[in-house]
Amino acid sequence: MKTISKLALGLALASGVSGVALTTPAAAKEKKAPAGPQYSPDALKAAQAAQAALTAKDMTTAEPALVQLEAAAKTDDDRYIAAALRYQFEQTKIINAQAASPNAPLNEAPLAAPLDALLANPKTPAADKGKYAYRRGALAYNGKQYPQAIQYFTQAQQLGFTDPNLGLQMAQAKVNSGDVAGGLADINADIDRQIAAGQKPSEEVYRYAIARANAAKLAPQTMTALQRYVTAYPTAKNWRDVVVTYGLSGNSLVKLTDAQKIDLFRLLRTTRSLADQNDYLEYADDVQKRGLPSEAVTVVKEGIAAGKIPAANTLAKAISTEAAISVKAEGSLAPLETKANASPNGKLAAGTGDAYLGQDNYAKAATLYRTALQKGGVDADEVNTHLGIALARSGDKAGAKAAFAEVKTAPRTGIAQLWTTYLDAPAPTA
Repeated sequence: MKTISKLALGLALASGVSGVALTTPAAAKEKKAPAGPQYSPDALKAAQAAQAALTAKDMTTAEPALVQLEAAAKTDDDRYIAAALRYQFEQTKIINAQAASPNAPLNEAPLAAPLDALLANPKTPAADKGKYAYRRGALAYNGKQYPQAIQYFTQAQQLGFTDPNLGLQMAQAKVNSGDVAGGLADINADIDRQIAAGQKPSEEVYRYAIARANAAKLAPQTMTALQRYVTAYPTAKNWRDVVVTYGLSGNSLVKLTDAQKIDLFRLLRTTRSLADQNDYLEYADDVQKRGLPSEAVTVVKEGIAAGKIPAANTLAKAISTEAAISVKAEGSLAPLETKANASPNGKLAAGTGDAYLGQDNYAKAATLYRTALQKGGVDADEVNTHLGIALARSGDKAGAKAAFAEVKTAPRTGIAQLWTTYLDAPAPTA
């Protein structure tokens, strides 16, 4: 995520004193306390000169006048006007430098002293203290002083300052200070707040949460961020990014077997998120090696039809040829189905269900998976995953979610959660 400098500069948090009338308060002839600010004569004279120069954008004249003001300041009012004008002067210098050299690093350090003085001074208007605390927090954040940033952001919030980015900035500061879990919890709370208010959090927020949770090896938080992201932004690209982050890359959240990866490739196929020939060919090769030639043939055909696999691709031709021979040799699955129903355990029923799933015969597959679970002697998590996929592909969302809920052991629990997310999320978009 970006530093806060440009955001904060854009808030135009100028001191607000440019238009203040710097005049000597008239004391009543009787010995009453004068009304209004109490300025020392020398400080008042220097303040008027500094204010006039700043209004005229005459920075050369303003600087020595400010030095004189700061030296002459005796009362809280003197010190307030000195800090406010110094803040305005330093902020203007930064804005001018940014305009002159947009890509040059900004030196915001000179803002710290006047902001601290403004926050501490009892004469600073209460209505302004919140924005000064926020600006001080932004300054600390950009200086990588994250605990201090949290302190000032919290102070700004308590002083009534509101900004749509404040919650996220506080969470980022917490993450960067080392409390990744706490920061991510705050990000989720801020996402909930925005959604409740009818707003849509940006993609950047979700991607930030995924990256930081994954880098910290916080598997549950990473999984939550992946699911929330693809629910909010269910594009084909995002579905692929989420699935790959979970289990299809070298630095994925979990390490999967080839058999487990197939169920993620099936999710990519269902969400139309297979990106290129490598995705299609790895998927086809995996199911071919798993003894699912019909699925291999279908995947290659779909890749060619989608323009992702060149028709002359050598590996595609080899997979298709080998798979076609296996399909012919396999013949009808009806005899295996009969044997599976008569078998004392569910292993043959599960394997035959996989074969039907590879043929996109979801009704037959679901029936055999239920038989396998009833007979036992099988990996129940794998069979329930495949039952859920068959039911999801057939349109039985409720049945699919019930099957996925029966998956109890990682990493298949994550596969089941991603499939369930697909069932609950809006339809994937291009």
